[in-house]
Amino acid sequence: MLTDRDLRLKGVQYRKDLLRLIKACGSGHTGGDLSCLDIVNVLYNRIMRVSPETFNSPDRDYYIQSKGHCAEALFVVLADQGFFPKKDLETLNRYGSPYIGHPTRHVNGVEQNTGALGHGLAVAAGIALAGKINRKDYRVFTLLGDGELAEGSNWEAAMMAAHYRLDNLIAIVDRNGLQITGSTEDVCQLSPLDDKFSAFGFAVQRCDGNDVADLVRTLEAIPFRPGKPSLVLAKTRKGKGISFMENVARWHHAVPSDDEFGRDMAELEDAEAAIS
Repeated sequence: MLTDRDLRLKGVQYRKDLLRLIKACGSGHTGGDLSCLDIVNVLYNRIMRVSPETFNSPDRDYYIQSKGHCAEALFVVLADQGFFPKKDLETLNRYGSPYIGHPTRHVNGVEQNTGALGHGLAVAAGIALAGKINRKDYRVFTLLGDGELAEGSNWEAAMMAAHYRLDNLIAIVDRNGLQITGSTEDVCQLSPLDDKFSAFGFAVQRCDGNDVADLVRTLEAIPFRPGKPSLVLAKTRKGKGISFMENVARWHHAVPSDDEFGRDMAELEDAEAAIS
């Protein structure tokens, strides 16, 4: 089990791997990848019961990345976990590669094809319901983008999850406040999300989604209430970890120039030195 310090160092290394990957292939959802990377880091390195060795076990924990366009963040963590060789990611977005801009089940470690936004919560709720029916003790985690909460299918899935008392379901909202066309609140107002999910039957807790210690404290407390699905409202910053990318909508889907990439790496080297 990694310590909080180890998780912070992992977070820096993942950001280096992520930006190298995006720079090399010339595409990627850079801002959203960086905002959710700490969440995926903590889930795989501290919280979930899943590994390459247990991935086919019916008793493993499940992870569904509903915001599938941020596949690069998931891929760098899965590679680090040993689900496939890191070298495989050199083929990202190339013809014939299974490593494309969204997760697919052709990639070892991926549970479900995602990226049709608004579907992940429904899939996760179905897996959680199956666990209850089969009397399994696994948990099902799903990561949602805040922008995708404008999709009505999320709220249908939320009602179903509460109705069946799926306290083995944990939904995490990457609340960075931005989507491809700008602020989520300007595109389609979401606030107050905590009240909305509470009204739909979830037990809700807020946390800092870019603070690994706060994420660990929050996720180790699940289920927040017996008989209720859990909702983690994780406040993040789009582009987290790179100063000129943070909270800037254009980095939703942009690739750093050579000069920007050099600045990225310098900032991350400084961040790593500060932790060490």
